[in-house]
Amino acid sequence: MTTVVALLIVGPLVAAMVSLWFRDHGFLRDVVTVGSLSVLTGLAALLLASVEQNGPVVLRVGGWDPELGVVLVADLFAALILLVALITILMVEIYAIGQRRTKWGADPRVAGPILLVLTAGVSLAILTGDLFTLFVAFELILVSSYVLLTHQGRHEQIRSGMTYVVMNLLASTLFLLGVAYVYAATGTVNMALLAERIPELGSGVQLGIGVWFLVVFGTKAAVFPLFSWLPDSYPTAPTTITAVFAGLLTKIGVYALIRFQTLTGMEDLGPLILLVAGMTMLVGVAGALAQDDVKRILSFHIVSQIGYMLMGLGLFSVAGIAGAILFLIHQIPIKTVLFLVGGLIEEESGTSALDRVGGLAARKPIIALLFALPALSLAGLPPFSGFVAKLALVDAGVAGGATAIVVVALVGSALTLLSMAKIWLGVFWGTPVAATAGGSDEPPTAPDGHGLRLMFGATGIVVGVTLAIAVLAGPLWDMSERAAEDLVDPTNYVGEVLG
Repeated sequence: MTTVVALLIVGPLVAAMVSLWFRDHGFLRDVVTVGSLSVLTGLAALLLASVEQNGPVVLRVGGWDPELGVVLVADLFAALILLVALITILMVEIYAIGQRRTKWGADPRVAGPILLVLTAGVSLAILTGDLFTLFVAFELILVSSYVLLTHQGRHEQIRSGMTYVVMNLLASTLFLLGVAYVYAATGTVNMALLAERIPELGSGVQLGIGVWFLVVFGTKAAVFPLFSWLPDSYPTAPTTITAVFAGLLTKIGVYALIRFQTLTGMEDLGPLILLVAGMTMLVGVAGALAQDDVKRILSFHIVSQIGYMLMGLGLFSVAGIAGAILFLIHQIPIKTVLFLVGGLIEEESGTSALDRVGGLAARKPIIALLFALPALSLAGLPPFSGFVAKLALVDAGVAGGATAIVVVALVGSALTLLSMAKIWLGVFWGTPVAATAGGSDEPPTAPDGHGLRLMFGATGIVVGVTLAIAVLAGPLWDMSERAAEDLVDPTNYVGEVLG
């Protein structure tokens, strides 16, 4: 299994080079990108099955001692998130192939290869066992995401891309300073060793490290008040790029935050994290209600939903962290598919502005269905996956006596439903308008029948994944709970890494 762990990181980079080689040969380029992502998804499923049966897989790169070398660790938490992430990226790439003939599509000569580089960064961030390699992974994600965000060269993309880069470079600078500070205090950046050494430091030093990395990873995750870069950046990118960003990038920040704060025993930060979680929920959903464009509404909901994951972390209980993990598994495909549906709305109507679209349910009922199912899940209504995940968090909050955050979470869910109803009424009901009334100078170039089939097929599969999460909620909760137990008590993690 150690070979599989290595392939999940090296494989996308090799595939990106081959894809660039065939960048002017569309069919071969598509075979490389889709084929490699399919193989990687299969390897991730194999890795999850192995971890489920036999425990964590540890790869010491070059055979170095963990204190000196790079260690890759696939425990249950990492394997779960990695599989969901790769399924999502694969479906987005298939959607992108179908969309490329329209003005909304990304340039496949750039987007395909760079998406594979982004995949390598995501895999490395999830599997790494030390802070410095995590920093490298975030930089790989940042560079590739900037190219994806701005490669079409539009004015609004460059402007928002600069905001995105400036904020993330600030976070990267703080990250690197934090790594240096941690190394000076403990003599290591290996997370298994940090789990042993940070609790031995003075309480003030521990608190400083915890708050520092809360800011670092909080900026990456777009938590309150560090979220302002996200709603301006994401809506300007092509649909497929925004879908990947919405589904994965902020979630990787949350993943790193959960991993670091639990491994290093930062329970004292629980009240602060719960406060940030509540503010993130309310400010995000309030921003969504104030918008009149589908993409901007969904972008603010990225922020809002991050608060629920922070809520589970802030409880610092097995139930709370298990709820956060289950919510993370649910959110990756949900946010991705909602943006893919937003792309279908643009293809049909030429815009995603609520005041320029109407009556889409009568013209394209399949789009209405593809939106309604994940929207109800996002709002947390039964029997969808969002209800199961939010119920787990609410139950953990009640058990932990955190009544205030439970109330905020329920209010946030009600307001989320209201904002989804705003999209539903604005886009799918009302008076139908001409398909080209989007205010653009040119009507959208409709993809051919094959392209539309790919777009609808990929969107439908991701909707199916969200429904499967609800159907498999029991086994997924069991795995999330066992992953949370290992995070709260990292003895097994430390033992596997240090051997």
